[in-house]
Amino acid sequence: MDEQRVVVTGMGVVSPIGTGIEEFWRNLIGGKNGISEITHFDATDYASKMAAEVKGFKPEDWIDRKSADRMDRFTQFSIASADMAFHDAGLGTREFDHDKAGVIIGSGVGGAETIESTCVKLHSRGPQSLNPFSISKLIINMSACMVSIRFGLKGPLAAPAVACSSGVSAIGDAYRILQRGNADIMLAGGSEASITPLAYGAFCATRSMSRRNDCVHKASRPFDRDRDGFVMGEGSGIVVLEGLAHARRRNARIFAELVGYGNTADAYHLTAPEPSGDGAFRVMAAALEDAHILPRDVGYINAHGTSTVLNDKIESAAIERLFGEHAAHLKVSSIKSMIGHLMGAAGAVALISTAMSVQTGLLPPTINLEVPDPDCRLDYVPNKAEKKDVSVALINSFGFGGGNSCLAVKRYQP
Repeated sequence: MDEQRVVVTGMGVVSPIGTGIEEFWRNLIGGKNGISEITHFDATDYASKMAAEVKGFKPEDWIDRKSADRMDRFTQFSIASADMAFHDAGLGTREFDHDKAGVIIGSGVGGAETIESTCVKLHSRGPQSLNPFSISKLIINMSACMVSIRFGLKGPLAAPAVACSSGVSAIGDAYRILQRGNADIMLAGGSEASITPLAYGAFCATRSMSRRNDCVHKASRPFDRDRDGFVMGEGSGIVVLEGLAHARRRNARIFAELVGYGNTADAYHLTAPEPSGDGAFRVMAAALEDAHILPRDVGYINAHGTSTVLNDKIESAAIERLFGEHAAHLKVSSIKSMIGHLMGAAGAVALISTAMSVQTGLLPPTINLEVPDPDCRLDYVPNKAEKKDVSVALINSFGFGGGNSCLAVKRYQP
């Protein structure tokens, strides 16, 4: 029934290669690299010295200065992305039931800048110096709350924190709410701004980040034999999701249709993926089952593809196991090669990329793929975008602690 179908009607993005869908998509298809040496702080003493930073972002372009000062950077990103998505969907000029419109925005770390600056102030000047807005700036749910307040959205409100799968989990949860008819409209996605001295140093300590400091623009190289870890990024991706009947009634433009969602746990380790890839296999299978789609119908996978030694080969093996002979006909790519790992925002930005792919037939490349890992045997769209008619695609997102999420997306057919 139409009431059970869910479609994407608006999109907004803040990324290391562009703010706004047009700039982001143009640079993504062009293979632009958003990774450079860190400028947010002095990284001289750090083992890794590169990141995919959002350059030139001005919160006052989206928020008045007083309000912006009361928000952490990750919330500022969310406000900008949500504003773009909201108006892209035409909601700024149309009446809708605000009681039936909600917000779910995930983040892996939350207000990292605020946490660090508040700790410094506490230890240098004492507890009386702390800002009364410190708590509201640092907690993860404030990103979703501020978007809700900005647009007066009084429906479901949540903020999943499932590490790097937070963005896809947020969108999956919103999808379920709309399927059940508990809302007409949901703004959903993820936001992250954790390129800060403490957060960055802590990730360095896990030894999962690239140390290719002599050639930073080639540091993120998913599925390449010489990869040595991921590159941290920052940004936000927010989409407007609607029940199809509601979208039709207001004659909304439709980018793509969400048709399936899967969520599994590795139940294995704090940071490492389960070696057999069973969690990744099961989450893709669950998304396909939910969508009533056969593996042979999938044409493209927007991979988690972090550029870590373990993740890339385990994800590739899971894809081969699930898709069998059809795996040889799949296109698989990782946009993290260009924008780094946006942590809790990664999956949401990947959904935006994939929605554009099913609409345009253009697949973003995996750049820096020079010598394929012999354990990674799929077609990773190396170094240059490709044209392919894709009607069904998957988005994979896996997080520290073993949380796996997967979305199935289709080209919209009335």
